Amino acid sequence: MKTILKRARAETPSFFKKLRNIAATSAAIAGSLLAAPIVLPAAITTAAGYIVAAGSMAGIVSQLTVKNIRKLGKQNLKKGCGYGKRTEL
Repeated sequence: MKTILKRARAETPSFFKKLRNIAATSAAIAGSLLAAPIVLPAAITTAAGYIVAAGSMAGIVSQLTVKNIRKLGKQNLKKGCGYGKRTEL
């Protein structure tokens, strides 16, 4: 668990930042289609479900990709520093 938190706080390469943003956007659009108050065809609903799943997983994997794996072991993970904060490498 500590390794996952370290990877999430480490610096992400620019390509994976773009991929993360695209994946999150597509998952949000597909999620809004699933939550629409109108009845949509079954093909659209099925495709939207797959897009939400794929977009979520692509976003998670992109966030956990680190720029420099060697510095990851040296990163200081302090207790209680919160999820949104990154520690210095």
